[in-house]
Amino acid sequence: MKSTGMVRKVDELGRIVLPKELRTVMNIDIADSLEVFTEDKTMILRKYNPGCTICGHIKGGQSFKGKYVCEDCLEGMRK
Repeated sequence: MKSTGMVRKVDELGRIVLPKELRTVMNIDIADSLEVFTEDKTMILRKYNPGCTICGHIKGGQSFKGKYVCEDCLEGMRK
C-alpha cells in the first residue's frame, strides 16, 4: 500500500470527501458502494464488488432484478 499524499479532514457529520482524481483512478462512480476494512488503527476503503447470489464467487457475471449472478451459475441455470 502506498501513500497518495492526500489528507482530508472529517466534517461535523463524520464525512470525508474523496477527491475527483482519486475517484476517477479508482473507477468509483456516484452511488457506488465502498467496503470498509480495519486493522489496529488502519482503515482501508475498497470499491464493493458483490459476490454471486448463488455461489458467492466474484467473477464476470451480470445483475438480474438487483441480484448479481456469475457466468458459471448463469450457465448452470441455462442447462
